[in-house]
Amino acid sequence: MKKNRGKLIFIVASILLSFYFLYPTYKDYKFTKELRALVGEDSVKYLDQNEAAMREARIKRVKLGLDLQGGMRVVLEVNVLKLLEDVAKSKDSLFESILNETKAVATTTDQDIINVFQSKFQAREVRMSRYYGNIRDTDNDVVSRLKSESDNAIDRAMEIVRNRVDQYGVSEPSIQKQGGTRIIVELPGVSKESEVRQLLQGTALLEFKLLIEPEIASKVYESIDKTLAGKPIIDSTSDTSKNIAKEEKPVKSDSTGLDSSLAQIPEDQAKSEEQAKKEHPFFALATTLPQQDRGWNGELYTAEENKAKVMRILDRPEIKRLIPSDMGFVWSGKQSFIAEGKKYYALYAVKRVPELTGSVIVNARATIDPTYNKPIVTMEMNDEGSRDWARITGANVNKRIAIIMDNACFSAPNVQQKIIGGNSQITGMDNVDEAKLLEIVLKAGALPAPVDIIQQTTVGPSLGEDSIRQGIFSSLLAFGLTMLFMIFYYRIGGTMADIALLLNLLFVLAVLAGFQGTLTLPGIAGIILTMAVAVDANVLIYERIREESVTGKTLSAAIDVGYSKAFTAIFDSNVTTFITGVILYQFGSGPIQGFALTLMIGIVASMFSAIVITRVIFDIMTERGKSISFG
Repeated sequence: MKKNRGKLIFIVASILLSFYFLYPTYKDYKFTKELRALVGEDSVKYLDQNEAAMREARIKRVKLGLDLQGGMRVVLEVNVLKLLEDVAKSKDSLFESILNETKAVATTTDQDIINVFQSKFQAREVRMSRYYGNIRDTDNDVVSRLKSESDNAIDRAMEIVRNRVDQYGVSEPSIQKQGGTRIIVELPGVSKESEVRQLLQGTALLEFKLLIEPEIASKVYESIDKTLAGKPIIDSTSDTSKNIAKEEKPVKSDSTGLDSSLAQIPEDQAKSEEQAKKEHPFFALATTLPQQDRGWNGELYTAEENKAKVMRILDRPEIKRLIPSDMGFVWSGKQSFIAEGKKYYALYAVKRVPELTGSVIVNARATIDPTYNKPIVTMEMNDEGSRDWARITGANVNKRIAIIMDNACFSAPNVQQKIIGGNSQITGMDNVDEAKLLEIVLKAGALPAPVDIIQQTTVGPSLGEDSIRQGIFSSLLAFGLTMLFMIFYYRIGGTMADIALLLNLLFVLAVLAGFQGTLTLPGIAGIILTMAVAVDANVLIYERIREESVTGKTLSAAIDVGYSKAFTAIFDSNVTTFITGVILYQFGSGPIQGFALTLMIGIVASMFSAIVITRVIFDIMTERGKSISFG
């Protein structure tokens, strides 16, 4: 026992660690089962009570691939030809002819389309500046600008797709960039093709909406909070005209400029958390963040895990009656800050009717303000937009206008003065990345995203469930037959090998859960193959032990020699299989990578279980004088 104490501790620690990693998967299964059994208000109540725990369990569970849980996999590609057509400043029969020739070549070759486009212009001895840029630009200048525009299009498309998928409410989506022109989107649990096409290919909707005055927003939020807490509401806010009329009277405020009811919230921090939630159930989810010397800016901040809960509250019929008819809510497109490891998003109260849409924007550019050395975004509008923009900004000086794309707010700058001429400058970004994001948002509204769906794969939830059921059945069948054979043929030795086999399966699943890997159907095939490899190692060892026993060695000596002589063959075969797995994972894709991943994890786990665990068990049994049969 003493000589194996270290190994024994390591084995027990590995088993306990495996259960620790797999516990969230069990919790997620339990939550899902209980939620499915509930309907109506009971399910909503259960979701409210367990939302945080369910989210945490879902994040840490063993994730299932699209082929197991059902969903859609869509490959998008930037339509460079459409982009070339859209950004041309003029189009005539000659331009159409060159574009059509380029389209014909593009269908038969993998050459860079913009280079082909340039060669067609050169063949006609026509300067590209006739249709792009300035007349003084060389062809190389134009080509460089078009390639930059093509590269930016993929970034814009990525941002639009990510924003829409977030709002669509898909759990665990995957959005990846592939090469220079493609985006791969995986949407688990989604099967409605028409909705997905509209979601991914529709033109981005960019809007400029006025923010509701903080004083009005505070009274609405106060009414919501009191209604949820069961307190009487003194000031009705159900009618817009009444609310606006009341806002003409001075609002009681403290030194920070906050409404008095909102200013009481920090005092609740001294109370117990539960007490604060009872007294202010809404502000416990969506809290204020007063800015130094500027008072409350009208925004509420909510942890990411509570966003859905806040929206469910705002959608309640009794709450909707408290909200003015012209008042809507939008979340910030990105997290506003991170505190205690949680992402917090801002909730903006805005006018429902937009003042302006993004169709009037002709250009936007992120740059650095040379005077203050801070990132800014310049925005240029067409003549129609310039006139409206001058009217809007002139009437709303010192008010905030939210820049909203697809119902998500990406910036809410303050209007400092009336803007004439349509050229605006947006300040207040914290860094260049934030400015670049705003540039993408503004351009997304100005130009239809030129992306096409070139591949679409749908796996129905029932097919996914069938795959899981059949995969589990085949695994259990292979597992059961192997265990029976080992017990029948190798007796006690086979039973110990079966225990090692069970631990091998436990380790593989635990590693997948610990590293947030994804289990796919090919991954299940990899696990089954791993079990065969693990048994093969034990067969080699046991056969060597039986050969040594025939020569008259004691059981202990035969076990020592058997493990020693079989190790080289086991190690060589496992290393070559592992190298094959590395190659498959490196150069394969999708299902091939899923198979290779579980195979590699299984190889390492089988080496540990077949060589270390069974050896420790046999050593302990021989030390205690137990009889061990190897058939």
